[in-house]
Amino acid sequence: MLRLIQNELMKIFKRPGTYVMIGLLVVMVSVIGGFIKYQEAGGTVPDNSDWKKGLQMENASLNKQIEELKGQVSEEQINYFKQEIALNEYRIEHDLSPNGDYSIWEFVTDALPIIDFAGMFTIIIAAGIVASEFNWGTIKLLLIRPITRGKILVAKYLSVLLFALAVLGICFGYSSVLGFALFGGPETATPYLNYHEGTVTEQSMFVHLLISYGLNSISMFMLATMAFMISAVFRSSSLAIGISLFLMFTGSQLTSLVAMKYDWAKYILFANTDLTQYFEGYPLVEGMTLPFSVIMLVIYFVLFQLLAHIVFKKRDVAA
Repeated sequence: MLRLIQNELMKIFKRPGTYVMIGLLVVMVSVIGGFIKYQEAGGTVPDNSDWKKGLQMENASLNKQIEELKGQVSEEQINYFKQEIALNEYRIEHDLSPNGDYSIWEFVTDALPIIDFAGMFTIIIAAGIVASEFNWGTIKLLLIRPITRGKILVAKYLSVLLFALAVLGICFGYSSVLGFALFGGPETATPYLNYHEGTVTEQSMFVHLLISYGLNSISMFMLATMAFMISAVFRSSSLAIGISLFLMFTGSQLTSLVAMKYDWAKYILFANTDLTQYFEGYPLVEGMTLPFSVIMLVIYFVLFQLLAHIVFKKRDVAA
């Protein structure tokens, strides 16, 4: 199995396109860093010694808005106001000023959307890793070996996962190095304040960013699995790329529209890929829970893998 995975990774990294994709990720992070540095040039964070008074005034304004808008706006908006009040009160109580210089961690946070592009490139790899073997006719060379088709497919999928982890590591590592080089580290270790179910807790910024990368990568892995399945079932990389990228950019929005009218939207894949809704937000559909979303993700994952394996094992290579 290790030799199979090694061979698949060699195929991936022998393609010039792979390095072009990695290079594009590096360039995009660099552009984000340069743009933010340009905006920050000449600017400094004001030393506001009355920040506590400012937060108290903000809380008074938010409480007034809650009373005035109750029943006129969504419950989600009211909960957002309550979250801001709780965070401000925690800062006041624990003497955590919101004022601080822009540093490495803020930059890594701002560069987090780069995960979407890493996911797009992973989908391209997943969509072609099986279909390309049929298109080039090299699938016959694989199947004449004394290796089961199941092992070949597992090796290809694991190679896709390793590639995904590699590009995520590059994004996180490079944005951290660039952020430190451009903005430096924080003068004091400021924790990330997490609000969940009315309670505010402190979390290390490094740990928070690792968790954020993990949670924001779930959609990427599920769509890559879907693209892998389509590639194995239909032997078409263009079809796999087209469907997966379309759903990547529109799936969440379409699911949100359905969820506004129908509760069964909670069974749609894209209603469950964003697990941050259980830690820093609110479920898309009332009644959804973290265990429910995890179960739905497992069901979709198993379904994608079963379809890929069943069709691949029965496919007539000569066809």
